[in-house]
Amino acid sequence: MKYYFLKTFSFPSTLLFIVALFCSCTSEPDYAVQGELKKWHKIELVFNGPSASELDSINPFLDYRLDVTFTNDDQTFVVPGFYAADGNAAETESEKGNKWMVRFAPNTTGVWNFEVSFKKASNIAVADGANDAPSANFMDGVTGNFTVGESDKTGIDNRSKGKLEYVNDHYLKFKDSGNYFIKVGVDAPENILAFDDFDATTNALGLLKTWEPHRKDFDEDASDLLWQGEKGKNLFGAINYLASEGLNVFSFLTFNVDGDDRNVFPYRLKVSEEAYTTYANDKKNKEAWQTMFHKTRLDVSKLEQWERIFDYGDRKGMFLHFKTHETETDHLMDNGVFGVEGKLYYRELIARFGHHLAMNWNIGEENNQPIQEVIKVTDYVAKLDPYNSHRVIHTFPDQDYRYAELIGDQSALTGASLQLSEEDFKDVHPRVLKWREKSDATGKKWAIAVDEPGKAKVALLPDEEDSEHDDARGNALWGTLIAGGYGVEWYFGYASPHSDLTCQDYRSRDLFWNQNNHAKVFFEKYLPFWKMSPSDDLLGDKVSYCFSQLGEVYAVYLHPGTETTTLNMGDSGNSFSVKWYDPRNGGDLMEGSIKDVKAEGRVDLGYPPKEREKDWVVLVRLQK
Repeated sequence: MKYYFLKTFSFPSTLLFIVALFCSCTSEPDYAVQGELKKWHKIELVFNGPSASELDSINPFLDYRLDVTFTNDDQTFVVPGFYAADGNAAETESEKGNKWMVRFAPNTTGVWNFEVSFKKASNIAVADGANDAPSANFMDGVTGNFTVGESDKTGIDNRSKGKLEYVNDHYLKFKDSGNYFIKVGVDAPENILAFDDFDATTNALGLLKTWEPHRKDFDEDASDLLWQGEKGKNLFGAINYLASEGLNVFSFLTFNVDGDDRNVFPYRLKVSEEAYTTYANDKKNKEAWQTMFHKTRLDVSKLEQWERIFDYGDRKGMFLHFKTHETETDHLMDNGVFGVEGKLYYRELIARFGHHLAMNWNIGEENNQPIQEVIKVTDYVAKLDPYNSHRVIHTFPDQDYRYAELIGDQSALTGASLQLSEEDFKDVHPRVLKWREKSDATGKKWAIAVDEPGKAKVALLPDEEDSEHDDARGNALWGTLIAGGYGVEWYFGYASPHSDLTCQDYRSRDLFWNQNNHAKVFFEKYLPFWKMSPSDDLLGDKVSYCFSQLGEVYAVYLHPGTETTTLNMGDSGNSFSVKWYDPRNGGDLMEGSIKDVKAEGRVDLGYPPKEREKDWVVLVRLQK
């Protein structure tokens, strides 16, 4: 017979939790159901398992395997769990304890049942299956349930919109709101997680960040996520600033020990932080610094602090771009052949962070691994991730031909993360068109984003060097969106202040963030963009861009100096309104020299309401 009663644990006071203690003659373990029991909210099951430490002889990350199966009617999610030290490591910095955890974001209300599998064997965490593995006892076989209610979140909070899903289309879609997603935001600095407030974060090459310029942007809505006093405040401020500018994505590397930064990694060091930094500062000692961390031993407290940053991202409507590797690191696990180290790395990322609602797994930045290794990694992630988040890969600008071996059913990728290389961004529009068309031909439409446009040395310049940002706005931002890409993330050139590695102040490009928001607002407010297709061939000039739902709506981007163009509208005879939108300043639609047209072949769209030498967007809509 089992008895149920409340028990108190030492968790952050802001979390709601229910704890059920199971007692019987067989000494079954207790567990806590922790979090707000609401749809799309993070719910954590915390189990009392075997006492362990990060460096135990029996590796708690590799030689135990926790999986929890959640069911609701005909829905089943098998969610990997993880070793959580004392269950509060973000605060305590603890590296030992008996807490084991699984995180789950339920997609519907009602009663959710769960059953626990907890196994113990050498390398069991990365085995193909665990059904026949020896039981680790403790919570193995425990069952239970909890009841989930509706979310109470509104506005930009991702929990008000549901999971952002790949739906075999060029745009990702929020499960609950039904809205399709346009992303605009930052790809830099890629070492955003090289943050002084995170435990055991090193300062190789002097690139450790404080994010001090954004301390003034901290909002009290993140107060419950601070750790060890006021730690995290500056980075929370940076994210709040991005959201206040209308941006909705930031990206970050999770492993870059041999890359440009060398300070971001989820693992325990074998040496002191100072010793690692000394060796990592010396490029001649690669063999030394690359072996100074455990590749199967995680730093639990650091990862729990990362999780608080990602939690705040969800609150602020952010898309989390997990860049899991860069070209300098994808060979450091298993000597470049996907094996135990790589599998554990992805299992830990998915277990700890896969519940976030708007995100993608980027298998590699500037990836040039053998295609078969890419396919192995992507298949593994697709099989393990219970939430089926968007999966992409990123190549060198001149190696995008590699996508030809990955599109369609050749891999489990669901899109591309494009890198380009031209200083004026003119390669962006044709490249998006190319891979949109090629993926269409396979029957599996890729959701494509441009996540690193521009020449590496220059890219998106600070406002002080380019206050207008005409090329970035026209050729990259509008060039991507009107080619049918779902968004842009901005790389910061390495030769300027506030670079892709050194930036700690997003206000360095403040003037441009408004222009990004104007584009996002236009697409979300005026266009059924998910129904539209690139249609440059309808225009009467060779430089403008067109996006259309034929016979319904047309959006035409005119580059500076174009002034006007003609549009082939077919011969339906229907009447269309003609409005103008200012991509530099946003605002309401305006009338130009022509207010309406009839679909009688090629028609003149007229001139903009002012500043003909500037760029404009023409919106042509069916009058009903």
